[in-house]
Amino acid sequence: MKFWKSVNLVLLLVGALFMIAPLFWMVSISLKSLEEIYQGGFNFIPENIQFSNYAAVFEIIPFFTYFVNTSMITVLVVLGNVFVNAFIAYGFAKIQFKGRETLFIIVLSTMMLPGFITLIPQYVIYANLGLVNTYYPLVLPAFLGSAFNIFLLRQFFKGVPNSMIEAAKMEGANHFYIFFKIALPMVKPALFTVAIFSFNGVWNDFLGPLLYLNDESLYTLQLGLQVFKEQSSTQWHYLMAGSLMVLFPVIVLFFIFQKYFITGSNILGQTEEK
Repeated sequence: MKFWKSVNLVLLLVGALFMIAPLFWMVSISLKSLEEIYQGGFNFIPENIQFSNYAAVFEIIPFFTYFVNTSMITVLVVLGNVFVNAFIAYGFAKIQFKGRETLFIIVLSTMMLPGFITLIPQYVIYANLGLVNTYYPLVLPAFLGSAFNIFLLRQFFKGVPNSMIEAAKMEGANHFYIFFKIALPMVKPALFTVAIFSFNGVWNDFLGPLLYLNDESLYTLQLGLQVFKEQSSTQWHYLMAGSLMVLFPVIVLFFIFQKYFITGSNILGQTEEK
């Protein structure tokens, strides 16, 4: 038994090294001069560490503007995905109404439609509404509900004891009070799980900004870095430095909230098994 545990540990360590190696390579390139990069080789440690590469990114492109734009979109999308989907999921889980199960099946059926199928109709709608080159096409969908997030949160809300809800109703509480004061605190791991998924998706989104944003002052980080790569001969040290600064918030967020993410994933798995 100890032998197989040791083998598993070694395999996990090897796998972790393979996963982390590209990140270390990015850090290495971001700290090198362009001349040293083109010399070739696989030296991870730069001969002359160039921390100035990170500062140069702010001078070459309006990185801070892109960061503010991306942060604003991300905050709005995360708030919409968390609270709107939670409100809808609570209704499907705890409010009895005619046609509830049929409506829930219809919502789930939208998950079978690939996003690329609805891409053109959505663009036409936003274009006719005059919303192209604004942030509305990137933010509004988060406030219209997501089938996957609704399903995920509904599984958690179903775990909230009905006895607590009935007791609250007997005390005169309505569903709005029950939702905010009783149900939401009990599904906190699920809320953090949705928030992390949403943050990661919108922070790294490239296609959406590429379709809807034309004004450079509205660009997000992903779009800005891609334009920088295309408009100049690739300066890998600056590109890697910018990419790492974009990646940093994602890593920090995961390490801060990983316990909620892991707890949420485990509870979801147990709920599905039942």
